[in-house]
Amino acid sequence: MTFFAKTLIEWYLHNKRDLPWRSSNNPYHIWLSEIMLQQTRVSQGMPYYFAFTDAFPTVFELAQADEQQVLKLWQGLGYYSRARNLHATAKTVAAMGGNFPNSFEQLRKLKGVGDYTAAAIASIAFSQPVPVIDGNVFRVMSRFFGLEDDIAQQRSRKVFWDLAIQNIPHDDPGTYNQAVMEFGALQCVPRNPDCGVCPLRASCSAFQTGAVSRLPVKSGKAAPRNRYLNYLVVLDDAGQTILKQRTQSGIWKHLYEFPVIEAAEPFELSDLEPHTNDFAGLIACEPLPEYDVIHKLTHQTLHITFTRVQVKKIHQNAVGIASVEQYPFPVVLANFIERYFKS
Repeated sequence: MTFFAKTLIEWYLHNKRDLPWRSSNNPYHIWLSEIMLQQTRVSQGMPYYFAFTDAFPTVFELAQADEQQVLKLWQGLGYYSRARNLHATAKTVAAMGGNFPNSFEQLRKLKGVGDYTAAAIASIAFSQPVPVIDGNVFRVMSRFFGLEDDIAQQRSRKVFWDLAIQNIPHDDPGTYNQAVMEFGALQCVPRNPDCGVCPLRASCSAFQTGAVSRLPVKSGKAAPRNRYLNYLVVLDDAGQTILKQRTQSGIWKHLYEFPVIEAAEPFELSDLEPHTNDFAGLIACEPLPEYDVIHKLTHQTLHITFTRVQVKKIHQNAVGIASVEQYPFPVVLANFIERYFKS
């Protein structure tokens, strides 16, 4: 075992967080946790992990669930394609008798399972010596080994992969993978790491050369594009509103929302009039500026506004206001519903 691997494992065994999916090598639990924690903090993902394992104790219950139930439980976790892929993969694994594939190559074929997740499951659940490569691993390895390769470039991944292969122990690859990820999450953090207590510092290239703050090297990403969404909150005298399910590709697929008008520029009330004329018996049209919100996603910034449209009676797609909470919404709309309908 290399000094790098041995030191990380020793540190991990003394400093690891007590996380529920670490109590066994059950591939279902490992898979759930890895999918949920993609681009999500552990503290944020933990309640969702418990909610899913309570509602779906095994992959069979998850496979049999209605998609709307899955999306509702996922509400607020973001990146909803992960939930849809999770549901699809559960059906695939259930059809295989509930047994996850035990090799990296076969795991990689499951929907929504990339190299990182496949490596985590293969190493932790099945003891396959396949290294995980994520942001934490990039940071730890680039600093320790003094790697200047741009981690935003695909060609750099082979450099890190080859070095990780050289360091992963074959007798306990799962513990090593968890150790290097945990070390990046708790010790070798992005900004202002406490190198004074780092067990790797004597051999760390970045510490010895004063390069800790500039490693890893990562080229800039494109600025997010702006989108302007105005939601028409249609209400009638019978206490009904209108909901629509998003079916198009892109953000929030299969989630529910109010009728929406999208534009490339900010809205004026006059821009909405042609659309509100579609509703029979229009009584009033009132902007709700106190609910305006800017919602930032990875590649886009959503400028969201709401307009209350009062009509005499909704004749199609009517949903009682009391039933609205049963539907899965993007979190930004769920927050609006919580504030507006319960105020």
